[in-house]
Amino acid sequence: MLRRFAVTAAASLTALAAAPTALAGPLPVPLPLLGGGQTEDRLTVTVEDVPGVEGTYTLECHPAGGSHPRAQQACDKLDSVTTWGKDPFAPVPKNRMCTFIYGGAATAHITGSWAGRPVDATYSRANGCEISRWDNLVPVLPSGR
Repeated sequence: MLRRFAVTAAASLTALAAAPTALAGPLPVPLPLLGGGQTEDRLTVTVEDVPGVEGTYTLECHPAGGSHPRAQQACDKLDSVTTWGKDPFAPVPKNRMCTFIYGGAATAHITGSWAGRPVDATYSRANGCEISRWDNLVPVLPSGR
């Protein structure tokens, strides 16, 4: 019993002695700390062919601000659809089968940065997939209804 304890203790000490060499070097600093605060979440949203809301708006999040008419709700929506490994601004895949429903001539373009990544996304309401993609970002984009 005493021998088993001694062997276990020696193995543990050997593993602990090797640990500092495995951790040599600086630890990564979380992105929000690099700039002294949150990462910059700033978008420019340009909307065309939507009566009453056409124009270019800025949207800043964390804290919410800018000229977007529903900044807080838009930031909350973006926070809710942002998940690891998934791009909330991704285009409809090329091989996706979409219904032939026309939702109107409305278009939108979103540029800037979100969650530390560049954004350059174009939206339309040309078919069922594009309508769904647009509707998934309301209130960042105006309601098509």
